[in-house]
Amino acid sequence: MTTSSFHTLRYYLSEHPSIVGFRWSHTQSWGSTWSFLFTSIALYISAAVVLHVLLLILFRHRRPLPLGPLPAAHSLCMALISATIFAGTVLSAAAEIRDSRWLWRRSRTTPFQWLLCFPLGTRPSGRVFFWSYIYYLSRFVHALRSFNAIIRYRKLSFFKLFNHSISIFMSFLWLEFSQSFQVLAILLTTLVYSVVYGYRFWTAIGLPSACFPFVVNCQIVLLSCNLVCHFGVLLLHFIKGGCNGIGAWIFNSVLNGAILFLFLNFYGKRYLRRIKAGVAAVDGGCLVAEKMEMVKDKDI
Repeated sequence: MTTSSFHTLRYYLSEHPSIVGFRWSHTQSWGSTWSFLFTSIALYISAAVVLHVLLLILFRHRRPLPLGPLPAAHSLCMALISATIFAGTVLSAAAEIRDSRWLWRRSRTTPFQWLLCFPLGTRPSGRVFFWSYIYYLSRFVHALRSFNAIIRYRKLSFFKLFNHSISIFMSFLWLEFSQSFQVLAILLTTLVYSVVYGYRFWTAIGLPSACFPFVVNCQIVLLSCNLVCHFGVLLLHFIKGGCNGIGAWIFNSVLNGAILFLFLNFYGKRYLRRIKAGVAAVDGGCLVAEKMEMVKDKDI
């Protein structure tokens, strides 16, 4: 990438007036009210349940329904969105660190501490909160994957509905309460999602899959990193005398714990049961991985 191209990219991802001047507002930001949040989640769950029931009535057989290029298109879209949010958040965080470093010297705050623990009184405005807002909106696009699974397999997954709903809810809390840790959480999630959805697009267009459960391993890495970072936030909260939005962070931690429990319970039971039922007996590691990924796509 040339210098001029990098400067252009940096301008549109971190220095554009709409990004620098962003402010989370119930009157100016679309989808920023509590009524919108609860209504959208309720509509999402209701639509998924109604669609599932209708398909069960219309199609007695359980054979997969072809969706054509829709799953691949959704995966490509999510991969590009995630990569853009990741790049924008990196550049915006670097710009915020550059502009605020003089202020942090007074409180002896390092950039890494800021990524984990926002100072008390932080308001949801500026570059990183713009990308937090874009991430919040992208959760609705991410939730569309549930309908792909319902239409294709006529299988409604409580874990998928819960995970997507909580993802929307938590990203709203990040903005509403200027919650600490959100910058790192967005960076970790979008980095993993850009890889995961890129892989899903790769396999959806017929290219060979990995010789191990690739998506599951990425999800485990993401959950493990989030768990470590949560301990870092808690430590800094007591050392530095408080992190902004700690109440929302505590609620966020409880929801993350519930997701982690459901994740471990889901994979621990269903994967092991299906492997014991015959998947593990297939010769060839790549074939095993492909079947496990097929199981994953059907269930979550």
